[in-house]
Formats: sequence, structure tokens, C-alpha cells
Amino acid sequence: MAKVRVYELARNLNISNSHLLEILKELGISVKSHSSTIDEETARLVEDLVKEEERKSAPPPDSKPAIFPGQITLREFASRQSLDPSKVVEFLFKKGQLVNINQTLNEEQLQLLQELVPSSQKGISAFEKVSPKEKEKPPGEGNLVPRAPVVTVLGHVDHGKTTLLDAIRKTSVAEKERGGITQKIGASEVEFQGKKVVFIDTPGHEAFTAMRAQGAKVTDIAVLVVAADEGVMPQTVEALNHAKAAKVPIIVAVNKMDKEGANLDKVKQQLSDLGLVPEEWGGETIFVPLSAKTGEGVEHLLEMIVLLAEVLELKADPKLPASGTVIEARLDKGLGPVADVIVQSGTLRLGDQVLLSSTWGKVRSMLDYRGNRVKEAGPSTPVEIIGLEDVPVPGEAFKVVSDLKVTKPSQEKKSPLPFAPRPTIEQLFKEKETEDIFHLIIKADSQGTLDALNSVVKKVKFPEIKLEILHSGVGAISESDVLLASVANATIFGFNVRPDPMAKKAAEREGVEIHTYDLIYELVTDLENILKGKLKPKWEEKILGKAIVRKIFRIPKVGVVAGSYVTEGKAERNAKARIIRDNIVIQETRISSLKRFKEDVKEVAAGFECGIGLERAGDLKEGDLLEFLSVEQI
Repeated sequence: MAKVRVYELARNLNISNSHLLEILKELGISVKSHSSTIDEETARLVEDLVKEEERKSAPPPDSKPAIFPGQITLREFASRQSLDPSKVVEFLFKKGQLVNINQTLNEEQLQLLQELVPSSQKGISAFEKVSPKEKEKPPGEGNLVPRAPVVTVLGHVDHGKTTLLDAIRKTSVAEKERGGITQKIGASEVEFQGKKVVFIDTPGHEAFTAMRAQGAKVTDIAVLVVAADEGVMPQTVEALNHAKAAKVPIIVAVNKMDKEGANLDKVKQQLSDLGLVPEEWGGETIFVPLSAKTGEGVEHLLEMIVLLAEVLELKADPKLPASGTVIEARLDKGLGPVADVIVQSGTLRLGDQVLLSSTWGKVRSMLDYRGNRVKEAGPSTPVEIIGLEDVPVPGEAFKVVSDLKVTKPSQEKKSPLPFAPRPTIEQLFKEKETEDIFHLIIKADSQGTLDALNSVVKKVKFPEIKLEILHSGVGAISESDVLLASVANATIFGFNVRPDPMAKKAAEREGVEIHTYDLIYELVTDLENILKGKLKPKWEEKILGKAIVRKIFRIPKVGVVAGSYVTEGKAERNAKARIIRDNIVIQETRISSLKRFKEDVKEVAAGFECGIGLERAGDLKEGDLLEFLSVEQI
């Protein structure tokens, strides 16, 4: 039986993919995404349901919109009243009315449903109510509108990333670039099927891995370009790990399908081993075979991007003050500091005051990706801004503020790095409260050694901590490894390999810890010690002693002093204390001072009287029991 793609059926029925996925879910049909397939019989059933829904919801010819019972479906009623359709169905069922979500409601059912309508809306006809989505909301209160997806193109050098963007933009950027390699991050907009898509082109050469990492941080969708004739290469794996670290959905564009030796199945198998399983093999990753040179398959890629963006339901509030991320920055002799940014929320306007962690300024000029001057830029819009005090760091977040005098950072606190300093291995041993995931990058001198290390490391297990090998590879520790570790907050372990000069500089700049070993057991021991240090400690209370309060002294500038008799154990200065009255704990405090007669002492044993100074003990009374405790880690 022939199969039909979900997105193709949605297009034929002129409904959204999310709506179609909702219909399939109501029918009890499980599909993973808009690219999943269903059989023709199911497709016909869905088509009939949609047509029936349209017929029932359509107003009669030459009439005003329906404002009386019998011409609104349960789904429409729930939408207008901001109710869950399933809750409405359940409510009517309990009232003895069996109605499905696509069935029209009669007068009796509408009367019953008035109980669900908020009291402030009781006098408003259900058909005259304006949907909350149609009401104008003030900024910051959910005035969300759909925005364009920001797509990052990643992949190995010379696999055709920029050529693919040329085919999409119908330009010739690649021919103008030195050596055919992209030299800086660029952003551009294209329109497909009436919808805008923003592309960020990232450099493919290893020397520009830093910019590639920053590109993956601002993206909604990552397109991983793989040459069909070469397959997965080292930088393909690095690019994939950057996208995974950014936690964005990935579409695989298998390029150069027109070349001799192109092998689509080989690429699918290689990427399946890395966790990107094609949908036709039971996975969730979209694979698009294409040729950037001939243009074949390019429209299909754009269609997949638009469809995935629709499913992601990307939205932003254009009425908020703008915020976003710096993609690239430079110092121009005539213009001063220039920053390429993407607005991710709100609207950026000329004259806005912009604040970053390392600099600030006022937007004096703004250019779009074509070089045209613009006065404002909404969500998902790449622009070049002029007017900053200093050159920002790529990857920095920016936001618009109302008063720079109050909020701008001081010169003393100004830092060129957007990354927080990373802990040393000694600090990791002592660290007690941290994330439950420990990211690790492993580099080794040979594939055999690397396989053995991966196997040994995976056996190191602690119930409370998940150990995740973010990336592993053969060869020296490179700058790319350091930058990936910085982005993902990972630690690098090298076996029989050392960092190259560029990697050493990057590690110092980004604050990334690199540890090298020649013996496997030393590597495993250090790893176990770090993970033990990350375990959350368990604490146990130990009762040190007890005392009875016989007299209360309230001394100005000192506080409450309890004249007490130690009945059990001992009282220790700085020990934790509980005030107990009638076997009920009244308050927890601490011993701030301890005296015998006029002498300060460290402890008082049972059978002796003493003066006990307590922190915050305003409710203390004569006859109260004081219980002294110490808290010890076990």
C-alpha cells in the first residue's frame, strides 16, 4: 500500500502540520514528525474528517457569521473560551451529552457549557467572543507572534556549505572568497513559500571553529552538510557535536549527489552510528539528498526547514525591548566598532541604548544583510550596528536598556571574555553542589586506544551523576576541541597526546581544563575522584548535649543570654542549638558565646552552670530545653 508524507497531506488539505498531527493523535495514530508517513486509507480518513469539519464550520451563503446554536463546533467553542477541548468533551459527557470535538453544538449543550465560561464573560455570546490570540496585549504579557527560523549551516571544509547557500540565495559568494573557504560568519535572509528564513553561514576551516561554535549557539535549526562522495569527515563530527551541545534539531543535507561515487546509504549509515538515524530507518532525523551545483533538491531542503520551523512554533514578542546575540564584530577605521547581531526578541531601533557584558553604546546606524540602512529590526533579523564603545566578543548577548548610566558595566569589571572562569581539577575534587551531568572530551593517539578508553570510561558509574562523552577523536588536542569544551562546559582528557600551541592559547583564554595521561589507570582514578567530588554530600546530625534554661538575661548590644544548667553531654561554642518547649521545637539557632562566670570557654560539660549566648532567640523562656547538635558529613 502506498505511503503519504504527513507534510504533503497537510499541504494538500491546506492545513498546518501541527493541526494534522493533532488530528492523527486524536485518531490514535502515532507519528513522530511531519516527515513521517501514513498509509493511503488513513490519509483518506483524515481528508474526510477535515472536509466534514470545514463543511460544518462554514457559514451559510449570503449570511453573517454564525451567532446562534447549531453552527459552532466544540473545538471552536473551546478555542474561543481558551478551554481544553478534551475537558469540554468530558464535561458534556458527565452531563449526559456525548459530543466529539468536531461536532456542532445545539442550544441545550451551549446552555450547559455556560458553566465553564468565566463569570466576566457570562453576558457575552460565545460566538461574539474574541479569541485571546486576537486581543492586543501590552508588551511583556504574551504578545507573541511567529518569527522566522534562524538556520546555521555546519559541516566539513569544502563539503559545499557556502555553495549550498549560493544556490539558496542565488548569489556567488563562494567564488569571491579566498581559496573557496568562508572567511567570516555572514547572515542572510531568503523567502520561500511566502515565509522568511534566516541563514548563518559558518566557516568550514578548523582555524575558524570558534565562529562556528558561536553560530551554533544562536540557531533554531542546524543544517549539517555532508558530501555524498566523501562521507563523514573529522570536522563533520565536530560540527555535529557543536549542534548537539546547542540542543537544536538537525537536518542533514547530503550534498554533491551529482558526483561520481556519491553514496547516500553510506552517509546514512555513518551518521546513524553517530546518533542521527534517518526517518526511513525508524529514526527522527531528516535527510535531504541534493546537489548545490545543479540546484536539485535545494527546494526540498527549504521545504523541510519551513516545515520543521512550523512544528517548532517559533515565536517572539516584537513589542519588548530588543535582545539578541553578537555573531561577529570588527573595528573599522572609519566607523569604529561594528557588530553583526541577530535580534532574537523584541525590536531594535535607531537610537536604542544597547548593553553587553563587555561594552555598551547607542545604535547610531543600522544596516541589513544587503547593506541597506534600516530604522528597526524585529525578531530573527540579522543587522549590522554601529555605535558601540568597544568591539564586543562573538557570542555575547546584548539587550536594550532605558538608561545606560545606571546599568552599564564599570571599566574595572569589563572583561573581554563572555565565558565564566572554569574550575581547576583541585576545585573539582572539592566541589559539592553542581550539575548532574559531567561532560568529557577524550583524545588519544590511536583508534584502538581510543576505543579502549571509551569502553573503560563508560564503566565509571555513579548513580547520581550522568557521565557523557561529548566528543572523542584521534590526534593532538586542537583548538576546536578546546572551543567545544568551552561551549559545552566540558573537561578534556588526553591520552598519549598533547595540546598544540593554538589549543594551549585557547585553553588559557577560555579557561578550559586539559589533563593528559600516559597510564589508563591514572586517567580513570582522576575521573572517579572528580565524580566523587561532584556527588551531593549526605549530612547527619549528632546530639552533643542538653541544658535547661534557668534565667534569661537581655543585654543591650549583646542579645539574649541564657543562664543554663548542662544536664547531658556538653555545650560547645558555635554549635547548632534547638529551643524545645513542651517537646515541640520552637526555634533553631546557634551558640554565639559561652561563659563560665566571667571567663569565655570553648565548652561546658554536664553538671555545670554557664551563660549561653544565642543568635536570634527572642522567644526564649525560663524552663526551655536547649539541645546542642553538630552536623557531620557521612
